[in-house]
Amino acid sequence: MTRPKTIRLVFPQWQGGYDTTPYPGQIYAFGARLLAFLAPQNDDPVIEVPVPAWHEGIEAPREGGVFYRAVIMKQMEAASAILQEHEPERVITFGGDCLVSQAPLAYLAERYDNLGVLWVDAHPDITTPRDFDHAHAMVLGNLLGGGEPAMAAMVKKKLTPSQVLYAGVDNVLPYERRTMDEMGLLTIPSSAIMKDSAPVLEWIERNGLDRIAIHLDLDVLDPAFFKSLLFTNPDVPDPIEAEHGKLRLAHVARLLGDVGRAAHVVGLTISEYMPWDALNLKKMLAGLEFMR
Repeated sequence: MTRPKTIRLVFPQWQGGYDTTPYPGQIYAFGARLLAFLAPQNDDPVIEVPVPAWHEGIEAPREGGVFYRAVIMKQMEAASAILQEHEPERVITFGGDCLVSQAPLAYLAERYDNLGVLWVDAHPDITTPRDFDHAHAMVLGNLLGGGEPAMAAMVKKKLTPSQVLYAGVDNVLPYERRTMDEMGLLTIPSSAIMKDSAPVLEWIERNGLDRIAIHLDLDVLDPAFFKSLLFTNPDVPDPIEAEHGKLRLAHVARLLGDVGRAAHVVGLTISEYMPWDALNLKKMLAGLEFMR
């Protein structure tokens, strides 16, 4: 079978994320570039979406109830322009905060009529500015026509709830539950994913899906076993209170492998990789005069 035309987007977006360190833009960007390095190398074009670097003293503008809305939308436009120029059949995206999925999934939804979206995450990402001010928690809402209105308006062809399946979303906030129930969004709990991939494969077969895009937020992983997550920052004694993932890498690897054998994976986003130890070591080395 001919390999589909693929591009890899390195999307070091940080403005939509949550980070209480003194250098909030650095971990997301570092994680995106490190993911691209860790991925198997091939001949696929690797294109980095232009994202301004965080610098000390930067002010975080709050627009429409969320931080950095104008900057984020400009970066989404840049990512969309790259996709429209290259017209790939498959998009691999290395992020960055969860919002990096919006442009690739919106592009794929336009390209493929019968696209299924597997959302592997500990959180449903359908928040609105009424409830939260960091836009990474709104990305699936934007794609479904909710979320943050200005960002949602950028999506030309909205996803329908029947196209989406959550995997690993267990406990949600009351306002998230209301939205999920109103839309009829389906969820496969972590306990089922730990056992096998059958519920996800049944969803693919039941809906006749031959093309799947996967959003993988690494916070679906159990922080007791995977340490490069928002919740595991060694320099923050009281990390953000949020639902922690329960899966292990072996569960996710098996699930993605099984999905790849059952359908054509035309998109994969990996987001929220936060390698604190690697970043701290990088900073230590940079601080040694004899290393410069």
